[in-house]
This record gives sequence, C-alpha cells and structure tokens, in this order.
Amino acid sequence: MTEGTLTQTTNQEFLTFTLGDENYALDILTVKEIRGYESVTKIANAPAFIKGVINLRGDIVPIVDLRIKFNVGQAKYDEFTIVIVLHIHNRIVGIVVDGVSDVVNLSKDQMRPPPEFGVAFDSRYLLGLATINEQMIILVDINELISSEEMGLFERNTVEEKE
Repeated sequence: MTEGTLTQTTNQEFLTFTLGDENYALDILTVKEIRGYESVTKIANAPAFIKGVINLRGDIVPIVDLRIKFNVGQAKYDEFTIVIVLHIHNRIVGIVVDGVSDVVNLSKDQMRPPPEFGVAFDSRYLLGLATINEQMIILVDINELISSEEMGLFERNTVEEKE
C-alpha cells in the first residue's frame, strides 16, 4: 500500500473527529492515544497553529492545532479540548481537534475521490470522502499532511528516508 492512495483491502478503519462544522477521519493505525489538552511549552517563531510541545512520557511531542491551521472551529482550550496523539514516520505528533466521534469501518466502495475545491484544506492531503449515516466525512491523509513542508515538523530528507 502506498501513502496517499486508497487501500486495496476490503475495509479500513478510521477515527472520526470534528473541526468546526465539518466531520473528518484519519487512519486509525496512526493513532497512538486520545487525551485531553494540557499546557504546552511555546516555541519561539513557530507558526500560530503549532501551539508548542509537551513531554509525553519522555517524548517531546509537537502539538498542532488543526482548528487554527485550517481556520475552522473556535480555538479554545479547556477540559473538553481533545488532542489526538499520532505516530507518523517514527515520530509522535499531537493534533488538537474539536471532538472525537467514533471509529468507522469503510470499504473501498464507500470512499469517493476528493473534490478539487470546497474543503478547508488542500486536496493533496485528502484520501477522499465518505457518507456515513447521511453525513459527509472528509478522509484526511494524515501522514501526508503532518509530514508536509508547510507544517514544518519534519525535515523532508527524514520523511523520504523512512518511505
């Protein structure tokens, strides 16, 4: 299976989450844990969407607020704020979302190609779209998004060596 393409297997599991009024999903295999937001150590000159870093059991984990990155949802931090901790390219990264919904099992037939417009972020970071219970779910290629140059979290050489 190559990144950025739909799998050829019968089903794939996704963790669904919300950003603003939109429903998104990412590959469940990238999820390490789901936790509440905790205070972060700020990093000088980091983009606004990189909130800082936390020490997670000895690992220094950058925290990215997808609500700020894609200008969706209200970026407030309280006991209900959720961080999805991801394991991507042998590194750990946390993403802040409005809420986590469910784990869904999708077949290739349920997935449609991504649109070229009409979503909060660049379609190269999308696997496609799916409809579940009459709700549109945007399937995010979280590996591609988090390792993208615009995020600036990884050295490009490091990502290419791991692939």
